Amino acid sequence: MRTVGVEEELLMVSARTGEVLALSTVVVSPPASRTSDDAEEQGFEKELQKEQVEFATRPLTSMSRIEEEIVRRRREAASRAEQAGATVAAMATSPVPVQPSLDLGERHTWVAKNFGLTAREQLTCGCHVHVAVESDDEGVAVLDRIRPWLAVLTAISGNSPFWQGEDSGYSSYRSRVWNRWPSAGPTEVFGSADRYHRHVESMIATGALRDAGMIYFDARLSARYPTVEIRVADVCLQPSTTVLIAALVRALVETAAAAWRAGRPPAPVSAGLLRLASWRAARSGLTGPLVDPRTMQESLAGDVVEALLAHVQDALAASGDLDRVRRTLAQLAAQGTGADRQREIHRRQRSLRAVVRECARITTIAD
Repeated sequence: MRTVGVEEELLMVSARTGEVLALSTVVVSPPASRTSDDAEEQGFEKELQKEQVEFATRPLTSMSRIEEEIVRRRREAASRAEQAGATVAAMATSPVPVQPSLDLGERHTWVAKNFGLTAREQLTCGCHVHVAVESDDEGVAVLDRIRPWLAVLTAISGNSPFWQGEDSGYSSYRSRVWNRWPSAGPTEVFGSADRYHRHVESMIATGALRDAGMIYFDARLSARYPTVEIRVADVCLQPSTTVLIAALVRALVETAAAAWRAGRPPAPVSAGLLRLASWRAARSGLTGPLVDPRTMQESLAGDVVEALLAHVQDALAASGDLDRVRRTLAQLAAQGTGADRQREIHRRQRSLRAVVRECARITTIAD
């Protein structure tokens, strides 16, 4: 069974006031009482902004173990933040107004200098899923075949309805902010690993990008691991939704690899159409229409999610994840996405800071 690793980015916030805080170093720096060999202190990294931190799970095959590790990592981050009067919140954008503070390491200084306001405003938190592949050839074959389905993952994970104190009108406004980067978004079909690598080299040669780490495709070959990395999801409010995304991603990868081995070509959908599908998913979430990946025409969100489930059902059954995925999708249908829940909290409490506080509370709860 293919291994899966999950990366999550979290906001640093005040549990008391709901204010967003530039305190990432409190979480990233290991506690003085622990040694550098302590496994608990590994896996937290700084991001572009000091208001966020990132952690990564180990490569695992069991979705139950992935959920356990996500909950453990979130709680560890919250525990570290507590010493500075803070906590963490799994929210893909900040509901309350904030002026982000850039982490000015060498790499981030270069990014800030070259991208200006795009970099300074880029306080967004995503969820990235790595799935093992046997080779770059298999990896690129997978990338070519999963393209039409990625927007559905954006809709399922939508958890960023607010931006700088206002309701954005989107379920995933993070994805709209993220796509300001010139290398972000959907790609055309590559056809081979050689063409993929030549394309990446050509992009870097323009001078607009520092290195391969700034290839921000919706899905890409990892520059560090023998994996494909799917990057379209918001960080999810509840750990169970993160695991849902991870299970669906692995099933998409397995289904695509099987299609490649059987000689079935990728769907000839243009990047332009995929960009429209991505916008639609970010706007609607699961409460409005989506673009059906089979026809690239408007359809009901529920029907599109069912189409995704049918597309990967065999892979989910083979991995033992089918019942878990069905159960979590039913919970989302009943309770709403992270974006829906944020809006509901705001309707009840009439306070964006209350939204932050409540989401911080939910962040570390196993469900």
